[in-house]
Amino acid sequence: MADTNVLPPPTINGSERTRRTSFREAKPKVLRPFDTAEVKILLLENVNETAVKSFQKQGYQVETYSKALVGDELIQKIRDVHVIGIRSKTKLTKEVLNEAHNLLAIGCFCIGTNQVDLQTAAKKGIAVFNSPFSNSRSVAELVIGEIITLARQLGDRNIEMHQGVWNKVSKNCYEIRGKVLGIIGYGHIGAQLSVLAESMGMSVYFYDVLQIMPLGTAKQVDSLEKLLSISDFVSLHVPELEETKNMIGEREIMGYMKKGSYLLNNARGTVIHLPALAQALQSGHLAGAAVDVYPKEPAGNGPHFTDYPELLKCPNLILTPHIGGSTEEAQRMIGIEVSSALVRFINEGGSIGAVNFPEIDLRAISEGENTVRVLYIHQNIPGVLREINEIFGNHNVEKQYSDSKGDIAYVMADIADIAEENLEKLYLAITSTNANIKSRMLY
Repeated sequence: MADTNVLPPPTINGSERTRRTSFREAKPKVLRPFDTAEVKILLLENVNETAVKSFQKQGYQVETYSKALVGDELIQKIRDVHVIGIRSKTKLTKEVLNEAHNLLAIGCFCIGTNQVDLQTAAKKGIAVFNSPFSNSRSVAELVIGEIITLARQLGDRNIEMHQGVWNKVSKNCYEIRGKVLGIIGYGHIGAQLSVLAESMGMSVYFYDVLQIMPLGTAKQVDSLEKLLSISDFVSLHVPELEETKNMIGEREIMGYMKKGSYLLNNARGTVIHLPALAQALQSGHLAGAAVDVYPKEPAGNGPHFTDYPELLKCPNLILTPHIGGSTEEAQRMIGIEVSSALVRFINEGGSIGAVNFPEIDLRAISEGENTVRVLYIHQNIPGVLREINEIFGNHNVEKQYSDSKGDIAYVMADIADIAEENLEKLYLAITSTNANIKSRMLY
């Protein structure tokens, strides 16, 4: 029975009045750096326009290049920038990073970070950010397209038609419905691929070093060999690690994969031994394969794919130039995700999402507060916090957070009521500590 004693909502001129709250969220204060000139950003390899606009909105000075830079040209450009944004072709080695005197952060506008010497970057107080998930859907969709293309031999038929050859055949061409897809690495891409494949009638099994809750009706198997032996299609989605180098070679292909099965690699170039793959295709043991990544890849577009001639003669082999995540949607999302993390680190010091660095953050300083934010990157050795807190001792520390990762530690502290003329004294005291790697103050 309805409650007849419930009062109707208050109205004004017959219209329902929305309830107002007395709580008002404080507007975050826009912080500015102490002892730092205009922030300079260098973006290479045609980083998406969403990132360019994000940085320009902050008032940063942005310089862009459509290609990767190498050698002396890269060193010359990196010397005075505060942030560099790259994709997969630019190599930030120890030698390059040692010349990056003002560099605060690196943005990898892609999934991988193996093109960056992460250890050297950390030791120099340089945070590295990437976008591990934004292109997951694009890669998963590409794999589905490759599976269908291989099953119907569309690549070979396409080449023949361009050569004027009409070759209408059905032998060894199949539907993918009812076939078994084996996924190696059930992360974000593997899981999305699993859902898409099931929706097309495939049975999905996966192997991962971790126990993972499967999506849909996918099933986890307890060994790589088991997965290879039951799968019609095998798709790789693992990171580049010492443990994954050449994880699929002659032993795995010839010893465990079914005759007439298919192998797809959209993960990392080092996880498949390419000579073994070529041999298996030429012998007919594998019915087809798709390769999007290679141990050695050209630095730029053009007629430079010359390192793997044995692959060019293989039947029913799809070769693509590392385009798994190369869609407008993926690049736009990557641009937004990585630029947002970099802006947060530069403007506020928050390092959530850094791959080589302690991940910490503090709530924003409210507008109108006379508060200075200290960002102290230091060696992770005993006694440092005692020393830095002695420096803070004569001040009111409103909030403080510290964490470490390996040899590197990071302190964020908000200190209230410091006169502007005392900022330099505080800054010099902090940067003069023996463990100091890189320090900033925002106010």
